[in-house]
Amino acid sequence: MILNMADRSRPSFRRYIGIDYSGAETPTSSLKGLRVYEASREVVPVEVQPPPSPRKYWTRRGIAEWLMECLSEGVPTLVGIDHGFSFPLPYFEVNHLVPDWDMFLDDFHRHWPTDEDNTYVDFVRDGLLGNGEARSKNARWRRLTEERAGAKSVFHFDVPGSVAKSTHAGLPWLRFLRQKLKSKVHFWPFDGWEIPAGKSALVEVYPSLWSKSLPREERTLDQQDAYAAAAWLRQADLEGNLNKFFKPSLLPGQYPVAEVEGWILGIM
Repeated sequence: MILNMADRSRPSFRRYIGIDYSGAETPTSSLKGLRVYEASREVVPVEVQPPPSPRKYWTRRGIAEWLMECLSEGVPTLVGIDHGFSFPLPYFEVNHLVPDWDMFLDDFHRHWPTDEDNTYVDFVRDGLLGNGEARSKNARWRRLTEERAGAKSVFHFDVPGSVAKSTHAGLPWLRFLRQKLKSKVHFWPFDGWEIPAGKSALVEVYPSLWSKSLPREERTLDQQDAYAAAAWLRQADLEGNLNKFFKPSLLPGQYPVAEVEGWILGIM
């Protein structure tokens, strides 16, 4: 059963996970910039360490496999990840792609196999692997949500504050989770703006919206961003404000565009 968003006043989820992502090095590299914080209704966010191994920090593959296990448990969980979940509409139009998210993920993976071992995003950018050049892109193309948030394009590489590398490294792992978890998880907003009661969801977040307003304590910038994402998701749900963000204020014709491009949760 799907509940009307306006009727939801009680918390929708039991667990909240914030992930500060990194597109550095390879999928199996231990990265200091990859951070995970987890909270519950009763407990504020705490950092989640990777499983014991010779690697000190999380890897992209490790996070994807951990999320697959967490989201298979049946505990309604809201996961916020800070990289783009899709591309601007002009990318679909210029490259003659069907405006379908699952088909987009498959097509992207064929051209940007950045989940393969020993693969750097820059290997594809430089033409050493994959076939990234077969897909036209432009750093001036921005999604509706990026325009509203004042965020950089998912194609804007090599500049401060860019999520281009994280996005190009992370998209294949969204595809991995999609294939493994299937209908167990709601990928917002591609599966619809309303999230069925009791179901877990993955959403795109922009921690800069909240991280500076929260006490820093002794956290690094990466830790603070992951903490802020989990903290905001939890607080918004507990206060009954989360649901309004699941249906941002758009013109009627903009909703179909955002259903292709994706949307940053928290941007109204």
